[in-house]
Amino acid sequence: MTKDKELEIQMQFLEEATDYLNTLEGVLLEIDISKRIELEHINAAMRAAHSIKGGAAMMGFRVLSDLAHKLEDAFKVLKTQKDSLELDTHLQSLLLSSVDWLRQIVELLAKGNNLDDSWLRKFCYPVFDELYERLGEPTPENITTLLSSEDDTEIIPLLFETEVEEYLQHLEARLKNSNKSGLRVELVMMATELSGLGEMLQLTAFTKLCQSVSHYLETYPDSCLEIANLALKAWRQSQTLVLSNQRGNLPTRIDFGEVIHDLPPISSNQQDYLLHKSAISDFDLLENVELSPESADRVSTSENLPIDYKYTERKSDINSLPKERENQENTVRVPSKHLEKINDLFGEVIIQRNGLNVQMERLRKLVRNLSQRVQILDQENQELRTAYAKIITHNHGNQEVENNFIEQDSYQKLNLLSQNVMETIVQVAEVTSDIQLSVDDTDQIARKLNKTSKQLQRQLTQVRMRPFSDLVERFPRAIRDLNVEYGKNVQLKIEGGNTLIERGILEALNEPLMHLLRNAFDHGIEDPITRKKQGKSEQGLIEMKAVYHSNRTIITIRDDGQGISLEKIRHRALKMGLDDSLLASASDEDLLSLIFEPGFSTSEQVTALSGRGVGMDVVRNNLKLARGDVNVDTQAGVGTKFTLSVPFTLSVARVLLVESDRLVLAFFTDVIEEIFLLEQEQIFSQNGKEFINWQNNQLPLLRLNSYFEFNCSRYNNLELETLPIINAISVLIVKHDHQQVAVQVERCWGEQEVAIRQVEGNIPLPSGFNNCTILGDGRVVPLINTNDLVSWITKNERPHISNKLPTTRLQTAFLKPPKVPTINQPSRQKSIILIVDDSINVRRYLALTLEKGGYQVEQAKDGQEALEKLESGLQVQAVICDIEMPRIDGYSFLERINNNTELRNIPVAMLTSRSSSKHRQLAMQLGAKAYFSKPYNEQELLRTLEEIIFQIAETTLIGNS
Repeated sequence: MTKDKELEIQMQFLEEATDYLNTLEGVLLEIDISKRIELEHINAAMRAAHSIKGGAAMMGFRVLSDLAHKLEDAFKVLKTQKDSLELDTHLQSLLLSSVDWLRQIVELLAKGNNLDDSWLRKFCYPVFDELYERLGEPTPENITTLLSSEDDTEIIPLLFETEVEEYLQHLEARLKNSNKSGLRVELVMMATELSGLGEMLQLTAFTKLCQSVSHYLETYPDSCLEIANLALKAWRQSQTLVLSNQRGNLPTRIDFGEVIHDLPPISSNQQDYLLHKSAISDFDLLENVELSPESADRVSTSENLPIDYKYTERKSDINSLPKERENQENTVRVPSKHLEKINDLFGEVIIQRNGLNVQMERLRKLVRNLSQRVQILDQENQELRTAYAKIITHNHGNQEVENNFIEQDSYQKLNLLSQNVMETIVQVAEVTSDIQLSVDDTDQIARKLNKTSKQLQRQLTQVRMRPFSDLVERFPRAIRDLNVEYGKNVQLKIEGGNTLIERGILEALNEPLMHLLRNAFDHGIEDPITRKKQGKSEQGLIEMKAVYHSNRTIITIRDDGQGISLEKIRHRALKMGLDDSLLASASDEDLLSLIFEPGFSTSEQVTALSGRGVGMDVVRNNLKLARGDVNVDTQAGVGTKFTLSVPFTLSVARVLLVESDRLVLAFFTDVIEEIFLLEQEQIFSQNGKEFINWQNNQLPLLRLNSYFEFNCSRYNNLELETLPIINAISVLIVKHDHQQVAVQVERCWGEQEVAIRQVEGNIPLPSGFNNCTILGDGRVVPLINTNDLVSWITKNERPHISNKLPTTRLQTAFLKPPKVPTINQPSRQKSIILIVDDSINVRRYLALTLEKGGYQVEQAKDGQEALEKLESGLQVQAVICDIEMPRIDGYSFLERINNNTELRNIPVAMLTSRSSSKHRQLAMQLGAKAYFSKPYNEQELLRTLEEIIFQIAETTLIGNS
């Protein structure tokens, strides 16, 4: 179980890494337009590379982590030299190639393949080496450039993280040294320089703090050691507050009150002297500054806000890119196989819902029949009473008086019995009425269930949808590479990127769209010189657009190139042996449909660009898998437009139920243009084929009962719960691509919304069908494959009939997730650990480790959510926290935990990709009990966690006693 879960989380991370790579690629592609990169986009790219680096290290993908680190360094150089560095095509290609290699490594890892070191050294590493030779190491910045190009909310934490840290580390080392000679002089110089830094950054409170240190040193020279320790403490506190975005609470003087009281104020002359001493070179201050993306994430919102409301907000990655990364706060990653399983279960709900509707219709019929029978019984009882009364009256006139009393007595008994029958009839009528009311109530519930299931269907369909941008987001990169390789100037414009398309349909569209895009670039768009001669813009244009129309999704690909030559199509068709007379009478639409035939091409040369000899038939064949079709419209010298039409969803569809040869069959309603009664005079024969006239067109007639043969029993009396909508021989006008055929059926039983079911096993459906559905009464109905019908008609073929059972591949059913083995709890009682990290994959991966150690796990996506859970009463034994997170980061989280009397005893361990000593020291100074860097050692983490948990618990217990 554990291995499987770990693998699943690793695969989830690799999917997340792909999103980061898309962000990187989007940033780099904007260079084509402006020859520069916006600062916020460089920051987004650095964060994306940093996230891949940290996550890959956590998952054990060391090569991926190292290469992402190199790419992160490259973007650091781009940031520091963005105004002077020339972003030419070669540098852009190097950066894009680096992203490509990361993507290829991610794909290999996702497939479970090992990375061959010799292959990496020969092909991959040289790209990153060349990138390093071109850009070099990230270098320090000139302070003037830095301050003029960066927000002070970024530079201030950066300086306190680097420059101030060096001063404080030096002071700590000095205080640990037994030799204190010269300490006062060094401390005066340090206070003076830090005061100048505070003045430059306009941190008045920090400047006053440093001035107070200088004042005390001059006033009380014999208390140098005490002042040094107090200064170190105050400067560390100031550093912590700056890094946790709480600059409004900086101390203004050291706490020297226990040593002396009523200190004289610092005079203006002393302040002038200190400021004069602090006038040091800006270049000296930034000698060792390295601009890092993490500092850009620490953005103080306002210095006037209360401490509780001052937390950092992570900036949007790329505001103007075509596709923004989804906000992880509102999204959940779910394996596609789970969605497919849910979709299959929903299909069962649809079938059972239809079954309930069938049963309700049967029940309504039974109630109607019962009501009719009660009425008939009441009527017959009345007739019986009337008839008997007449008999009694007739006999009374013919018989003697002595017999009257006997007959009268018999009549009274019969009348009493008739009244009893009448009362029973009334009672049955009342029960019938109650049943009718109950049926009506149940019918209302069934209607609500139908409504709810439709809403659920829409929501589930939305979950299975992916935006069109997921499919085309790499197309701009493809066009850019083609422009560079073939010397063309083509712009790709994409509209409708937010149009949602079902995942299965999206995958089926991938190859056709890429083929059409490359074909438009190669055959459609002319070279710049030719376009200029024709009076066109030198830059060609390809437009892709996705929209909804009725219950289908329409995707168009339009170019402003030279168009498709119909004469070339005719010429090619003649060379392939097509009939000259047919070609002469063919419409433009008919001719254009030929380009989708296998092996058909008007190009004189086979090129690697537009298909490597593979024709446009790949477009049509892939669309068939998604029940789609394609149309072409072209105009010489103006351009060509391909229109692809696919259904909104493949899992649930509306079908028309028809009867043919005493069998029920189903057509998708979106392929049916019209239904009408078949008149014999409409049929005529030509060349041994049957046709009918429809809207001034001659359409071939296909009689289903003569095409389909089944080795199964027929229904002697085919009846469904509802009456047929057309109880006579009818014709369906069925359209596929550009062709229409007339299909004869015996009866039409109406439309239904049904779930589509795959046919699995060794006995496949006969030719002419694809998949099936199940009606509410349990009847399995095959779905007609319109493609086969059109193919049979156009090629004058009939389906191959054989008594042998063809063999097919068995499809693999959904694998059930393995059962989670029970983990034996250790002897010491373990409780809940709170994991705080903004990456869901890191949280899940760490949760597996903790669960193996016997802990329960609670998760939070950042410090803000963690505090909310703890303050609302969540009881935990410890917290494992990342540093870099949106809203409240790890440092701020530690600060707030320690300031809360109810939470300060909870041990907090930091787990981060930041492995430098300065980050570790800062975390420990803020109260962290342990510090781990990614990737962590599992046994070490569990051992340390147990130590700090029970050590704190024992300390608290002793303190309370």
